[in-house]
Order: sequence, then C-alpha cells, then structure tokens
Amino acid sequence: MGSYVSNTKKQQEEMLRQIGCGDYDDLFASVPEEVKLKRKLEMPEGSSELEIRRQMEGLAGKNKVFSHIFRGAGAYNHFIPAIVRQVSSKEEFVTAYTPYQAEISQGNLQSIFEYQTMICELTGLDASNASMYDGASAAAESVFMCRERKKVRVLAAETANPQVLATIKTYCNGRGAELELVPSRDGAVDTEALASMMDERTACFYMEQPNYYGVIEDTDTCSQVVHEKGARLIMGCNPVSLAVLPAPAEYGADIAVGEGQPLGLPMAFGGPYLGYMAATKEMMRKLPGRIVGETVDSEGKRGFVLTLQAREQHIRREKASSNVCSNQALCALTASVYLSAMGPEGLRDVAVQSASKAHYLQKKLEEAGLKLTYDKPYFHEFVTDCPVDTSLLMKHLEDHGYLGGLPLADGRILWCATEMNTREEMDELTDLVKEVCKS
Repeated sequence: MGSYVSNTKKQQEEMLRQIGCGDYDDLFASVPEEVKLKRKLEMPEGSSELEIRRQMEGLAGKNKVFSHIFRGAGAYNHFIPAIVRQVSSKEEFVTAYTPYQAEISQGNLQSIFEYQTMICELTGLDASNASMYDGASAAAESVFMCRERKKVRVLAAETANPQVLATIKTYCNGRGAELELVPSRDGAVDTEALASMMDERTACFYMEQPNYYGVIEDTDTCSQVVHEKGARLIMGCNPVSLAVLPAPAEYGADIAVGEGQPLGLPMAFGGPYLGYMAATKEMMRKLPGRIVGETVDSEGKRGFVLTLQAREQHIRREKASSNVCSNQALCALTASVYLSAMGPEGLRDVAVQSASKAHYLQKKLEEAGLKLTYDKPYFHEFVTDCPVDTSLLMKHLEDHGYLGGLPLADGRILWCATEMNTREEMDELTDLVKEVCKS
C-alpha cells in the first residue's frame, strides 16, 4: 500500500517519532514475532493504468454477451431509461455514507424516504425499510421477524426460488429454527398439505407470487390457512408484477419481500442488487435495518430523519434479531428513480408487455414441440417440457446469439419474456427450437 499512501517517507518517520517509536518495528512490537511475515509479499510489480485496462478488457472479452435473452429465474432483462443512470451516478449519491447527521444528509434521507413510500404503494403495506442486500436475504430476515418464544417452526413453499430457500435454510441453521418445505402439486403450493403441516408452533409461511415456475399461486387459500393457526404470511413478489397483480396487502400478507433488481438495476452478473421489505404497522418495529421518517425542523420546514434503526450496534446490541449493518442506499435510489421515471402507467405497461409477450412465446414454443408443463395462469415466466436433450437445444440457441430458458434438473425448461423481447426474435427463437426438435 506504500504507493497509495499520500504521506512521504519523511512524514511517516516524523509521525513515528511523535508517538514515541523509532521505526516500524517499534510500532508493531506488541505483535508476536512468530506471526510476522519477515519477507516481502509474493506479489507482482505494479502495472500502469493502460496495462491494467488491457488486462481487464481481455478478461471481459471472455464473457459472452447475448443480444436475445429469454431467461429470468430471479434476474430479469428490462429496459432502463437513461435518466436512471444519470441521476443515480451523481457523486453526492455515489459517495454518500450512512445519514446519521440529519442536518447534512437531507438529500440522501429524502431519497430513502421516497423509496420507502414507493415500496409501500406497490405492496399496499404500512412500512418499508431501506433496504436489504438482496431478495434472498430479505426473505431470510423476514422469517425471524415472525419467530417468537414458542413459535420456532418455519414453513416455506417448495415452489419458491431454490436460492432463496437455500438462504433461509442457512439462517435457520444458524439460529436454531426448524425449516420444513411444503410440497407442491402441479407447480403450485399443495394447500391441503400446507393445512396439515400447520400447528401452534409454526411462526410463518413463506411463499412467492408468482412462484419460481411462473405460476400464480392460490394465495387467498394459503393466507386463510396460515392465519387460522395464528402464523404470519410472508410473500415474495416480483415488484413489476405488482403493477397488474393484487398487492400483498390484499391477500392479507403480514410481510412482503422480494428482489428489487427489475426496478432499474442491470443484471450485472448477479449484483449489486437490493432486497425490498415491507410490513404491516403491527410488525413495523421488527423490521431490520432502518426506516427514514418525515418530520419538521425548528422552523416548521419539512425534513427527514432516521426514525428507526434496528441495528445491533445501537440500542438492541445483543438483543438484536438481525445483523444487517448497512443499506443498499444507492441501489434503492436507483429503484426509486426508475419508478419515478416510469410512473404507475409506465410500470403497468412494462408488466402488461412482459405478460403478453410471455404468452405469445409460450404458444409459439408449443407449436415447435415444447408443451406447457403447468396449465395454470402465469405472469411472464413458464415451464415447458423438452423432447430433446436441453443442453443440445441451449447450445444451438447460443450459437445463434440466443440465451434460452433455464434448464431445470428434470429436463424441463423455465422460459421468460419481458418488454425487451420482440415478436421477430420470438419467431426466430421458435424456428431455432424447431430445427433441434425435428432433427
């Protein structure tokens, strides 16, 4: 790090003298000799900016960038208006840290407040935090908002995203909670199985709407079954779908969570993303992270403050139910700029186009020999059977610049369409599928 420290060697020597040290050996005298590395680190010599740029471009060139994408499964290819990047890349937002001092953080606090407001409008719930690392961590954190002394069982739908389920399982393993998966029937939650598994020890049930396979679940029945046993309902929702589907609050959900990536964040090979989380007023004080609130200053002018900080470093410490130590403020800002730019009608148009194009794609793929697996309503993802080896089909599509659907473990394929897909490319995709299925 020597070349990155702005102090000269003479200045460093002066600082050592000021604290009573003759050299660096004196400074680190308390460190045991056996743990000191008494040689130089085996690192290559530094490179110039041009050399590093060439090296990174060479590595980036190994990635294959597809111009036609028909895969979702948690990360979605949506159009992002130019203004989203223009606003969110302003240096006052990029470099902003935790807004502890409200007097000098009004802009950052307001951006978080606006984000929370929009999430509440989408979900229909009373309070939103700001925010979680991603959708999976939001789901896992929400589980422990529901756990009580005698309620230690956690139920989760088998039809949820496997990566989200894996994250919930990790959290449960570390906190001594019991996790059980509710089986599925025809691609949706088996509501009879859910009813039979519920008991007085059940804290909550996590499900997704739409689920991982794109199917729209019977959430009304699930909600009734869960609440009859005094448990909480947690819904994981694609935020874009909330522009056309009923809000979680309409189903009686206690908590709504999800991946905010579709709201103006590029897929970016998996991150950074943000997890949104909203809850009823009853559950508000159990929300992890932070809540920014609106107030007035001493002159009666509108202002913003950190109203709630449920961080373990603060008032709760060892009693904290969460170890979330940050918020995805820049990603949350990006989402709020995207929602502001699109507006309610724009977001609805994205949702309608995505659903319409997915249904067109499904019909075309069926003509090509890929039969719809679950004959149930879906949003913009769906599963098809595949009469040929899925790896051969994917390879053929990739050779023509198409990223096909996600092959599932049982030989089926999870397809996705968004407003970015055109009729022409869906027709060409169908022709490519026909070439493989009929060969």
